[in-house]
Amino acid sequence: MITMNSDRAASTLPLVSVIIPAYNAEAFIEKTLNSVLSQTYQNLEVLVVDDGSHDRTPEIIKSIAQHDKRVIVLHQKNAGVAAARNLGIEKSQGEFIAPIDADDIWYPENIEKQVQCFLESEPSVGLVYSWSVDIDQDDVPTGIFRAAKIEGEVYITLVCHNFIGNASASMIRRDCFEQVGGYNCQLKEQAAQGCEDWDLYLRVAEVCQFRVVPDFLIGYRKITNSMSRDSTQMAKSHHLVMQAVRQRHPEIPTALYGFSSSSLSIYFAHQSHYFQDHKTTLFWLWQAIKSDFVTPYLRLGFYLLALQSSLGLVLQLMRARVGVAKKPSLKSKEIKNKMTLDDIKRQDMAINLKLLVGDAFHYLIPKLARTKKIKLKYGTVER
Repeated sequence: MITMNSDRAASTLPLVSVIIPAYNAEAFIEKTLNSVLSQTYQNLEVLVVDDGSHDRTPEIIKSIAQHDKRVIVLHQKNAGVAAARNLGIEKSQGEFIAPIDADDIWYPENIEKQVQCFLESEPSVGLVYSWSVDIDQDDVPTGIFRAAKIEGEVYITLVCHNFIGNASASMIRRDCFEQVGGYNCQLKEQAAQGCEDWDLYLRVAEVCQFRVVPDFLIGYRKITNSMSRDSTQMAKSHHLVMQAVRQRHPEIPTALYGFSSSSLSIYFAHQSHYFQDHKTTLFWLWQAIKSDFVTPYLRLGFYLLALQSSLGLVLQLMRARVGVAKKPSLKSKEIKNKMTLDDIKRQDMAINLKLLVGDAFHYLIPKLARTKKIKLKYGTVER
């Protein structure tokens, strides 16, 4: 592992530029910044871009910057998350770029382990990602997690499924980032924010290989009003991103795009189910079938979601009809407070099953696609 016993030793290691876009982020920005500044890897610059906030976000980040010289505060008129990230990256100087959203957190060894992975990899590796767990407003894991060991040439797999899962789990080599041209600001202009990170990952996968740090190092916050919960806008964002992929790679079979849309719809269904929105859950399950009439029926979770949400919706309608108050959710704060990060890590069977499915998926999809291998530009990124 990287050792950082002094400021001098830290300065000899690659500089990592942490990029944080912040819009009306007063509720969580301090937690996010504290998780970044307390990383075991110290050679950081932290660029926080205030995206035209009208709450206390500017005051909070200014106060923190006064106590830690690594924090650089930038301001712009509200232009969206992609523009904010691009501004931060433009003003940064690090060899590696590490984005994190203003409501997520990193666990202490995230940057250290990602840099270590880069240093042990070939120059063709342009992106390293870590595993993540969903957390609530109190930083408590909800029990939902993302884990994959998908590495190397990942483009076809990534078209079908965003196995990285969020914008806060990756570190990208600057040279690779500069090749692909930054985050796509046009999605906001088309009222289609939500898949900016997926779009970037796809373009990075065209020119670079991926590596993974197989450890839960990201806390991905899920609350009812977060952008990731705006599934309608995110579905539109996905559609536009996949349109761009079709234009660049007409050799990819059409069926893979249906599979991709179906997988995203099932993801939306899981999110709606967690928040006990049974009607929306059933809507997205139906959208999954409309996108791909085959693969949803091969997922055990599809049947469980359909059954649980159907029963839940019936019970809600019955209670509303007779005027009975809704029963407390099983996912109440008291239940969730019993969950810890160590509890997630001890779920060996669930983790291994997810890894097995992911490996099989990564192996089979390119073969089932029956398409010629996409010519990627590996090896063009200089270390």
